[in-house]
Amino acid sequence: MAAHRKPRQRPLGGRAGRRAATLALAGAATATAFDGAGHAAPRPAPAPAGAEVDRLYREAEAATERYNGAREQADAARDRLDALQDEAARRTERLAAARDALGATAAAQYRGGGLGPALRLAFSSDPEAYLRGAALAERIGDRQTVDIAALRGQVVEIGRLRSEAADHARELRTRQAEAHRHKTTVQNRLAAARLLLSRLTTEQRAAYEAAETAGGGRGGAGRAARTAPAERPAVERPAADSLRAPTPRAARAVGYAYGAIGRPYRWGATGPSSYDCSGLAQAAWRAAGVSLPRTTYSQVDAGRRVPRDQLAPGDLVFFYPGLSHVGIYIGDGRMIHAPRSGSTVRIAPVDSMPWAAATRVG
Repeated sequence: MAAHRKPRQRPLGGRAGRRAATLALAGAATATAFDGAGHAAPRPAPAPAGAEVDRLYREAEAATERYNGAREQADAARDRLDALQDEAARRTERLAAARDALGATAAAQYRGGGLGPALRLAFSSDPEAYLRGAALAERIGDRQTVDIAALRGQVVEIGRLRSEAADHARELRTRQAEAHRHKTTVQNRLAAARLLLSRLTTEQRAAYEAAETAGGGRGGAGRAARTAPAERPAVERPAADSLRAPTPRAARAVGYAYGAIGRPYRWGATGPSSYDCSGLAQAAWRAAGVSLPRTTYSQVDAGRRVPRDQLAPGDLVFFYPGLSHVGIYIGDGRMIHAPRSGSTVRIAPVDSMPWAAATRVG
């Protein structure tokens, strides 16, 4: 009875799945060039399309790291500007109080004027008391001279603080403009990648995403079949003493990374609900009591470089020539990383992306 039915298709995996995704994506890329009516869109050459999607995502992540760096510098400039403005305000208040006190003393002396010193001595009923008062007045005069010099110094210092604050205000505006440029680049690259992916059929999109997941979340389509199977988003956090980490801090960082699995990628995010790649590395090591810089190209210098064949759990592993991506090594050739926009924190093989460097922190 069922002899006429077509055999049920099984989902493609491994090398076959990636090959299918490559063919599907190449077709989508070619189809974008034929939008006119009356043209049968030729089936795309997906390898180019898959490569284009991957390129857009890589450029978006590189721009994300530049945005993170510019924003970090803008935050530092803003903090310094606020501190300078606060210090200038405090010194201005002290200057005003000192001026008021000096002015009150001068006014009192002016009101107490009249007879000259010689006549005051001649008419005084107690010459010795007068002489003691005159000596005190002379000392007060000397103190006023010192106070006036101090006031002049405060005026100069306040002027210096205000000038430095103006410099930091200009730097802040520069860093903010730089961050905005990088933010626009990220948004444009992500929009272009989404547009290209939206032109795929449901089957083509599913094949691409399956191959991408198997490849570790970035550039999976069309790669050699050397990657491990995709991991389930919900992964039980291992006991710290089972991680074979070189230090207790490294074990805590890895434990934190396990706890972040399944959380969404969001560029510029440092947790706890979402992360970008360097944000996850920073948050994991912050949980271990170590303060890391914000960007991949700063994090790579935050510890001791280690060769690839000596990796240990907790090491930061970096990829691509520009060091635009980072993951946290967990052992057995695997890492935990935040791949790209639209994905989640996951486990992936270290050899799923072009290797760049590794750093041991803490």
